Amino acid sequence: MTSDTTPRPPFLSSLRCLRCGTEYAPDAIEYVCACRPNVGSDLGTLDVEYDYAAIRSTTSPEQIGADPDRSIGRWWAQLPVQRESLPPLPVGNTPLLHAKRLGESIGLPNLYVKDDGRNPSASFKDRASAIAVARAQEKGSAVVATASTGNAAAALAGQAAAAGQASVIFVPKTAPKAKIAQLLVYGSRVLAVDGSYDDAFDLCVAACAEFGWYNRNTGYNPYMTEGKKTVAFEIVEQLSEFRDRSYELGARSYDSAPLTHNSKLITPNSVFVSVGDGCIIGGVHKGFNDLLALGWIERMPRIYGVQSAGSPALYNAWRDGREIPLPVAATTRADSISVNAPRDPVKALNAVRQSGGAFVLVEDTAILASILPLARLGAVFAEPAGAAAYAGLQRALADGLVGRDETVILINTGSGLKDVPAAMQMTGEPLTIPPTLAAVHRVLQTINNR
Repeated sequence: MTSDTTPRPPFLSSLRCLRCGTEYAPDAIEYVCACRPNVGSDLGTLDVEYDYAAIRSTTSPEQIGADPDRSIGRWWAQLPVQRESLPPLPVGNTPLLHAKRLGESIGLPNLYVKDDGRNPSASFKDRASAIAVARAQEKGSAVVATASTGNAAAALAGQAAAAGQASVIFVPKTAPKAKIAQLLVYGSRVLAVDGSYDDAFDLCVAACAEFGWYNRNTGYNPYMTEGKKTVAFEIVEQLSEFRDRSYELGARSYDSAPLTHNSKLITPNSVFVSVGDGCIIGGVHKGFNDLLALGWIERMPRIYGVQSAGSPALYNAWRDGREIPLPVAATTRADSISVNAPRDPVKALNAVRQSGGAFVLVEDTAILASILPLARLGAVFAEPAGAAAYAGLQRALADGLVGRDETVILINTGSGLKDVPAAMQMTGEPLTIPPTLAAVHRVLQTINNR
């Protein structure tokens, strides 16, 4: 339970259980509803609610756009922390790239890539970790902790270092070395668990309860969704900037595209994002829901969750009409979305079902094969989990789920530098030659003769 002295953000109104509907005052509960029977259960997820009328009367898209702070802090009215509590390491404002060549290669002229690999720790997870550290500081917690396969941990370590906040990280011992290196460099106490991500998750929950640490765990801490939703805010803002620049240049490419205009905000038709635990896709959905509640957009885009065939728990639940997924034995090469038992299933399934989207299943071979076109035609170097979004889009096109005239967003959730071996697996090794022009001539001749 939070302290009575913890400052309450001005527009945070309540927390509501997505399972039983119980509503709590913000200072009455911190993590999950009382209807959640035990640590391993995936029930009792809370949703953070706001006073949208008060937000509308206080700020607007124009005011937010004019804010010189380009980090997620400019969306302060829709966040569950005081703006000044955010760590001094700016998060967000990652580029939205019009991937013309990549789109042309698959017949989608209005394809965009939101490259969240450009965040400070090189992944989407910085958005949530900034909120976690801010809340830990507001509560006066000595330590903030999380379980992660790598990206959430690196994000937390970086944000904690910026704020001078102690952090403890639980990772499965199989986590990629590049991700573990980030944790150690930032100064976090790293505990490599001889087990799965799910084992690390449950151990982190138990340790936080035992030692009074602030728990950042995805799907357990409802405020993590609130950081992740900021990507949706940026997508509509940046799409609108593309439109405005198009008009200034006398172009009319947006006139023929089926986009919704409302003031300066544009809604894409479809958004593709890879899914493991389900918190990112839940955050994407929450962001668009916030914008709808504020009246700043007119409709919800269809949201597509992409899962590996080696980690299909949420896809299976969606396919079978289940509310809670059955655990699987995850084996995917895309470690960031390798999950046996998703920890945020309710929000993930709601995101797809309520938006009219779908879950899309792709093989690991398709995920790895997507790394190269994303880089060579879209100029985005993605780790396997990020590349999964593009693999899912191709599957959706083949299945007729997406129209060729749609405006489509791919969210890259992490930089390819997080998993260099995966990239090298697709490219192969460079040619080694002696330091002579003759050797260069021989190589060029071989290439030309192919």
